Amino acid sequence: MTQSWNSLLFAHWRVDVAEMRRAVPDAFDLDLFDAEAWLGVVPFHMTNVGLRAAPALPWLSAFPELNVRTYVRVAERPGVYFFSLDAGRRLAVAAARALLNLPYYAAVMSVERREAAVHYRSARRHGSRAQFNAIYEPAGAPFAAAAGSIEYFLTERYCLYHHDHRGRPYSLEIHHRPWSLQLAGATITINTMAAASRLAIDGSPPLLHFARRQDVVAWAPTRLSDRR
Repeated sequence: MTQSWNSLLFAHWRVDVAEMRRAVPDAFDLDLFDAEAWLGVVPFHMTNVGLRAAPALPWLSAFPELNVRTYVRVAERPGVYFFSLDAGRRLAVAAARALLNLPYYAAVMSVERREAAVHYRSARRHGSRAQFNAIYEPAGAPFAAAAGSIEYFLTERYCLYHHDHRGRPYSLEIHHRPWSLQLAGATITINTMAAASRLAIDGSPPLLHFARRQDVVAWAPTRLSDRR
């Protein structure tokens, strides 16, 4: 598949390691930075979603998305584990659940650009209390994360890990250029996304980064047992 990710905010909180270990399936090792576990809430807007070499469908190829994620490893290969992925397109939610068993949820979402600021609102459908409202914007010059830095640890990851419908762990590889990041400012007025996944975070995120755009290609999932 192809995807373009636009106007991303990486908001990150430290989470108790024992709490995170209970939340992540045993098939995946926690990936820690300086012995600390991190939880990311990442709002953005998707465009160009579709099969490679096929024309994009306007009614399916663009929609907001909001991820709640942490960081894991399998056999020293770093990746991302998603607790939830909210999306503003019901068909995309149904397809991702059917094909990949990813925890996608339909949400009522809006993204509005006002000069440099992004006004982002999301509320999960069907009576859930999973909501996120924020205004965020870049607050510094673009930079590439240095290897070994916390920014590199949190963003330069090229696969996701999850389980299929039969409970078998798999990886899904992606590829993109290194991130062009900026420090960010954000006013988050509502954020119950971590609580919806039964995870506790306190206060404002200690790390905020903005990325204007990332173009991505993704491959079909591979069962971990097939790679050994």
